[in-house]
Amino acid sequence: MPQPSDMNTALQLPATTLPVGNLAAYRQAVFSLPMLSAEKERELAERYRNEHDLDAAWELVTAHLRFVVRIARGYDGYGLAQADLIQEGNIGLMKAVKRFDPNVGVRLVSFAVHWVRAEIHEFILRNWRIVKVATTKAQRKLFFNLRSSRKRLGWMSRAEVEEVAADLGVEPRVVMEMEQRLSAHDASYDPLVEHDSESDRPPPSGYLQDLRFEPATQVEDDDWKAYSEAKLADALEALDDRSRSIIARRWLAERKTTLQELADEYRVSAERIRQLEKNALNRLRKLIDI
Repeated sequence: MPQPSDMNTALQLPATTLPVGNLAAYRQAVFSLPMLSAEKERELAERYRNEHDLDAAWELVTAHLRFVVRIARGYDGYGLAQADLIQEGNIGLMKAVKRFDPNVGVRLVSFAVHWVRAEIHEFILRNWRIVKVATTKAQRKLFFNLRSSRKRLGWMSRAEVEEVAADLGVEPRVVMEMEQRLSAHDASYDPLVEHDSESDRPPPSGYLQDLRFEPATQVEDDDWKAYSEAKLADALEALDDRSRSIIARRWLAERKTTLQELADEYRVSAERIRQLEKNALNRLRKLIDI
């Protein structure tokens, strides 16, 4: 499998001799590699940690590639290529080797499983669908646990939702929202070739329009922009000189002036500048009816 070379994310290791392009051959190769004893693993980890010996790091990585393959098998149900999952897991393994401390007293495989799973999870979330389905920590947690927590096919009952929410430590509404996202499917924007039946749901390209470049829309946008700018200019004129200067330099200038810079210039505290800014913004909102 190809190896990444970004030192900020993983190790820069010597060129691999493992098979490339044939998943079955790769699996056979990694499972034929010898496993490391605890003493040998500690020796290699100390060589890499103390001497930055990349050959030692490479030996640590190759000896644990079999574990990445086993972990990746657990994610077959997401419709992504097994080779891609293994590759991402390998990146996580190299990150783990880079951060592994042999003096903590745990084996590398126990330490690395978190990093391997984290990289695979991130890859699945990026590629499972075009639209992201999990962005918050709670949603990510649900994404990988909800299907295994469900007791039956179909929509979950209220009791099941509350049970899953309690098990995973999230609000019931978050469980219901994630269930809706997982039950949805990506739709093609353009019509399919075989789409010729009046009973079929029309594709989005048939009813969604991009009006940004319509002449009438552009004229309307230009008029609104001119009106807004004139309204803002009139409102700024109603402020006193100091407040107008603070707003202009804090919000309208290309380089935003800091509170401390203004405080030094006006010989007041930064808190006083913050209060003046807040009062000026409140007055602007009233003047322009926002």
